[in-house]
Amino acid sequence: TDHHECKDELPQAVAVVDPHRRDCGYPFPCLAGVGVALKLALALTPGPERERVLSEYADLAAIGTVADVMQLSGENRAIVRRGLQALAQTRRPGLRALIREAGAEGKALTASCIGFTLAPRINAAGRMGCAPVAAELLLTEDPGRAEALSHALCALNRERQSIEGHIYEECLARLERESAGQRRSIVLAGEGWHQGVVGIVASRLAEKYACPTFMICVQDGRGKGSCRSFGGFNLFRALESCADLLDGFGGHALAAGFTILEEHIGAFRQRIDRCVEEWTGEHELESALEVDAELPDENLLTVEEVAGLDLLEPYGAGNPKPVFSLSGCTVSSLAEVGGGRHLKLRLSRGGHLLDAIFFSVGAAETGVAPGDRIDVTFTPQINEFRGNRSVQLQLCDLRPAPTRMAAEQALYERLRRGEALSAQEAAALIPSRAEFTAVWRYLSGHARLGRVEDTARRLARGVSRTYGIKETVMRTMVCLEVLDEHGLIQVEQTTDHLRIDLCRVEGKVDLESSDLMKRLRRLAEGGTPGTGPAGASARRPI
Repeated sequence: TDHHECKDELPQAVAVVDPHRRDCGYPFPCLAGVGVALKLALALTPGPERERVLSEYADLAAIGTVADVMQLSGENRAIVRRGLQALAQTRRPGLRALIREAGAEGKALTASCIGFTLAPRINAAGRMGCAPVAAELLLTEDPGRAEALSHALCALNRERQSIEGHIYEECLARLERESAGQRRSIVLAGEGWHQGVVGIVASRLAEKYACPTFMICVQDGRGKGSCRSFGGFNLFRALESCADLLDGFGGHALAAGFTILEEHIGAFRQRIDRCVEEWTGEHELESALEVDAELPDENLLTVEEVAGLDLLEPYGAGNPKPVFSLSGCTVSSLAEVGGGRHLKLRLSRGGHLLDAIFFSVGAAETGVAPGDRIDVTFTPQINEFRGNRSVQLQLCDLRPAPTRMAAEQALYERLRRGEALSAQEAAALIPSRAEFTAVWRYLSGHARLGRVEDTARRLARGVSRTYGIKETVMRTMVCLEVLDEHGLIQVEQTTDHLRIDLCRVEGKVDLESSDLMKRLRRLAEGGTPGTGPAGASARRPI
């Protein structure tokens, strides 16, 4: 049984059970190896006994599915949901002991708990060459032996983390020294690297540098490689195209392994680079974070609201936790925790204090300090400490908050490009009658030979100071667009320079009849946004 991609030549066996066989019609090919084994066990079990078998092995199937980062959709979702229920009351002394040893006892057992707490400790045994320790933990019926084994697994995991950290730092230093232009892929080889942890290092490097990464442990002229994908690049197909350089390979699209002679590594590096170049074309691979929603109010971050998100469990690959953003937070304090590996922050916004944690990131890497204003993206979680439950933001990323001027400019540019705007954003762009009057009077009073030349920012500041209204570049620019649309002025813009010619118009003009004003009013009232550029921008650059 297997769940990896199949080569053209299958192993010589009575049966090869793999949903990735080209002649397999099974409707769900995304099973983990443990899922394939579970389905086989159920298929070999008489109908009345299948519920018993499912109940007995659901906890292991859930752990294996999450640990192998399988898509939590379809059948995998059902397996994990059922397995989490079984895990909460598992009869296996080893799993009960590991849950206690890992500090997860009494907490809600979720897919995230498996992925970040239990699975790394179980996997550490195999990575550190002590797989029998994990196997015995799952099989033992002796509670005392289970305690000892769970303690040993946690110690192995700490050792794994230390070795992984050293290799990762070594690779960072090498990449910084060798940095030269655009990097399509990373292929690193080294002697003395621990084969069991280079796959994790490859994952971290792929994420940091936004490209597929291949790590090769070299010994006595032979290399064993582990690779991780980025951006959907199919590793298995890439290794297939390099088969003439490899002694062997296997895996699937996102993670794979291979063996190679040391003398072929240079040619392999060049071939992989060409594979990525052909796959991406002229586009660079980019690391992009998809945000589900901007929170309009930090008061939504209550224990009750965050707990309600549990309805979307189990989270994982294919069903990630929702990511929210908050703009304009002030850093009240920050401190490195976990031996300097993580960053804990206290943020303030709207008079509220928010606790946040940024895993695997240090203070120097973020470049923020107390007093800085930042925008943050995060997944909310409930933190339990000494019986108290509170909301904590698990940060995904942060950036310096733009100034009000920059935010206004960005909003106006979105209007010009015809992008969708919220009702609140559209309302913020609508000038008042007083602002229209101020802009027109300012232009009339400062025109030389019927022309005003200035920058948008200086023009907005001049209008503000002359007539005592709030300085807003974005609404000043909307005023110009509307006046241009009605033929009162003609505007030409190059970069930030404006050339405005005043025109003679007989009679009164109804500014509200402007196409741009109608669109903004409709959006502010919750209407459907248009798809084309706004107002006069469709006819004349401004």
